[in-house]
Amino acid sequence: MLIDALGSMQPQAVWQNFYDLTRIPRPSGREDQVRDFLVRFGQGLGLDTQVDQAGNVIVRRLAAPGMENRPGIILQAHTDMVTQKNAASTHDFARDPIRAYVDGDWVKADGTTLGADDGIGVAIAMAVLQAHEPLGMVEALFTVEEESTMRGAVGVQPVMLKGDILINLDSERLGDLTISSAGGEGGTVNLTYQEEAVSVDMSGWKVSITGLQGGHSGVDIDKGRANAIKVLARVFKEISSADGARLNQAAGGNARNAIPREAFAVAVVTQSRVEAFKAHLVQIEAALNRDYAGIESNIRIQAEPVALPNRVMEANAQRALLGALDASPQGVWSMSESMPDTVSTSNNMGTIAVGDGRMEIGFLMRTSANAELDALEHALGDVWRSAGMPISFSGRGPGWQPDMNSPILALMKTVYPEVTGKQARVTSIHGGLECGIIHAMIPRLDTISIGPTVQNAHSPDERLEISSIKPFYDFLIETIKRVPAK
Repeated sequence: MLIDALGSMQPQAVWQNFYDLTRIPRPSGREDQVRDFLVRFGQGLGLDTQVDQAGNVIVRRLAAPGMENRPGIILQAHTDMVTQKNAASTHDFARDPIRAYVDGDWVKADGTTLGADDGIGVAIAMAVLQAHEPLGMVEALFTVEEESTMRGAVGVQPVMLKGDILINLDSERLGDLTISSAGGEGGTVNLTYQEEAVSVDMSGWKVSITGLQGGHSGVDIDKGRANAIKVLARVFKEISSADGARLNQAAGGNARNAIPREAFAVAVVTQSRVEAFKAHLVQIEAALNRDYAGIESNIRIQAEPVALPNRVMEANAQRALLGALDASPQGVWSMSESMPDTVSTSNNMGTIAVGDGRMEIGFLMRTSANAELDALEHALGDVWRSAGMPISFSGRGPGWQPDMNSPILALMKTVYPEVTGKQARVTSIHGGLECGIIHAMIPRLDTISIGPTVQNAHSPDERLEISSIKPFYDFLIETIKRVPAK
């Protein structure tokens, strides 16, 4: 386990802080425990510690003697985490600590997301506050609900921040200097539907879609990975057409910003069609693995008998739902013309819950171009309205545009190779970063996003590269030391 390796991991303050965070449940929207932890942490260091109206924690370390004329640094990281787990996991994210362990050069979690996104950013900011180094003023801004509503970033009160440079610690590859990110908007289908009775000559089956990679709907959306909800729609369309399968309930995904890796449905099939139904599932599984060869390696479709439900979705409603799910755009909508190999606009179908006469489907659209987001919104709206199922849109947030003349960018491009012996990469990210929202509210801030290496965020395959932590921390500390006087 991670605790057994802490004594040999450097910097020890960073790793101890990260381990402490893994012990604290912190699903998005339920950050009370980690908020209290950070308040105790700041007060324990004797630092000015405040909680703002949104629930963000601000901890301020004053400038060391002789450093008062340096621009103030704001280190920003979010305290919540995506709560994804494998189907076999019994982990309770509201109660249980994350079971983190070391595997070679990686820290991983046992069947769940690790929370390195963005627990490692929080841990590093805490370590800077603890550092025995002469630094200018450093403020740590620990935000809430980044993985759901962005409420923390949106609720930042400019008057509570004194710094001049905003360094977001939520990028996920050592050496990346991120200077722009996508804005976005959520879409929701939330309505009721009619049900009808099941005849006694039918049987119930749980259909499971598993084995997909999933991933982050910004970082991984261009990799062509299968979306479990879309796969479920395809499967059910085929078995409803071939075998008369009827839908009782469906569920998949638990975060709009994660590509769903598993989905489940309860199907009702006439007993005389059961063997053909099961044979069709085997054929569909083989076809899917051929279609996704080289991208997905283990798509699995399984059926197991369950108690026969009393009711199923009315036939026309089922046909409309499956058609809309299948027709909804998923993945990359367009690529950037100005930034090579960068997604401009995308859509992710992240969640579905259908049953007992109610359905709710959640989408997250991301973009660097508002006109493209308008077009995607219209296309998605047309699909669902044509099915007689209106979709609503909310929470549109701004994109963050690059500033190639940024002083903090210029400084980091100099410091990074001196510390690591390697050149930094100036990048744009298709994911949404809180610093974009904060920068839009406080344009005076010189803004950048950096971080150590985290892979497969938003999935139970999430992992944190141990060897990236010390060079990243050394680079950050050296950058803060060398920020020139005002």
